Amino acid sequence: MQKSTIINENILWKSPVPYVLNNDLDINSKGVILRAFDQFRLKSCIDFKPRDSEDDYISVKQLDGCWSYIGQVISNGQELSIGRGCGSIAIVEHEFLHALGFYHEQSRYDRNDYVTIQYENILEDKKNNFRIVGSNESTTHGVPYDYLSVMHYAKDAFTNGNGSTIITKDPNFQNLIGQRLEMSASDVQELNLLYKCNTSIAFKMYCGFTNGTMCQMNRCSKSGNGWEMVTGVYGGPSSDHTNLPNGNGNQGQDAGYFMYASTESVQEGDSAWLETKRMSPQRECHVQCLQFYYYHNGSKSDELNIWIREFQDERDSTGTLYLMGQITGPPTSHWTLHHVPLNATKQFQVEFEVRKGAGNSTGGFSIDDINLSELECPDGTWQINNFERLLNTTDTPALIYSPRQYSSEGYAYRVALNPRQTDFGVYVQLVSGVYDDQLKWPCPQRQFTVQMVDQNPNIQLQMSRQISITTDPNLLYNGMFTETCNP
Repeated sequence: MQKSTIINENILWKSPVPYVLNNDLDINSKGVILRAFDQFRLKSCIDFKPRDSEDDYISVKQLDGCWSYIGQVISNGQELSIGRGCGSIAIVEHEFLHALGFYHEQSRYDRNDYVTIQYENILEDKKNNFRIVGSNESTTHGVPYDYLSVMHYAKDAFTNGNGSTIITKDPNFQNLIGQRLEMSASDVQELNLLYKCNTSIAFKMYCGFTNGTMCQMNRCSKSGNGWEMVTGVYGGPSSDHTNLPNGNGNQGQDAGYFMYASTESVQEGDSAWLETKRMSPQRECHVQCLQFYYYHNGSKSDELNIWIREFQDERDSTGTLYLMGQITGPPTSHWTLHHVPLNATKQFQVEFEVRKGAGNSTGGFSIDDINLSELECPDGTWQINNFERLLNTTDTPALIYSPRQYSSEGYAYRVALNPRQTDFGVYVQLVSGVYDDQLKWPCPQRQFTVQMVDQNPNIQLQMSRQISITTDPNLLYNGMFTETCNP
């Protein structure tokens, strides 16, 4: 198939786009497709819905290869193929962007300013894939050429073996084109311009306190000190999370800000509150995920409580508080990623409360890089601190294991990492857990998705690496069966 986009608005889809996942799709691909839909919801104004009785819908099948038509051009089930080997989130996004009206990035009419196509190195029957789509057929919407677009071919795409087929004019991008992580920020920008919208289906807020801004958040205290906006704290952290220093200790960009509530000179039970603006749930599922980074250098009995305050209507100024999560225990030595599932059904705001516990404290709690979305939280996270030091240590074990985690159904598992200098292996292992006697065994058709999180703190701008496998005793993954028996 031929990132420029179509200019014929008559072949754009209406959101939400109806779809059917055909029975010939394997279960793993179906799960990946649903995760890709969530990325569209998070980053753009495009939504998808299972087909009811619409004449115009996308029929996703497991045909030969990965391909799609461009735009809405066929009624009664427009085919889109996610064939064998195509079940990754980036490939799914790529094909659905075609269906939504995207050409390949290197097909832009201005592509010769950015890349050189080596036609002598292209397979004869694939040369048409590299044609330019003229300005009479397509538009760039004024978005700059994007070497990191998920719609860009890789340097050796369809090579006949005689060398690369695409040479970037900027050599720094030669080994980066053809990335298959996720949609880039420019992909999303152009998608929203194509469909004339600038909102997101599932994104509620991001706040990194950049340039000292509060993101419409308010602070108050109930006795003692309140939240402060700072650039560093004695005893840690020495910088915000958004602009963490690199391995040499150099600060990224300008020194950033974060919020800090001290428990050092207050009485037991004193608290400081930080509240977001009011927000309204938009999706029918009434699921939200709060993500933020925290740093704890106070007493192990101090608490960081996460609340939601729900309001009956616009006239309700008091609302009702619900405790959704709590962080307490030993201090940390790094910024730590944390997720809290929420379930607001009415207008709400999120409130962070730092409460002084028993005993002496020499610090408090810090938070930074707050994200809120209307998507499900991950079942678990594994943060490996000092990873570069670990990688360069000669006695690093062959496998590093995460703590025991639990799925939403109660299955216990752990993740194993095989660190190497050039790449690494990731494994998931079912382990014994407290709910084993209540669960169904064996447990086929359960999907594991491991995501290596992009360091961009804004989840709308992240391009993370995701790998999904589904437990199936009849399938081999890299020569190994996926065992699903009771551990």
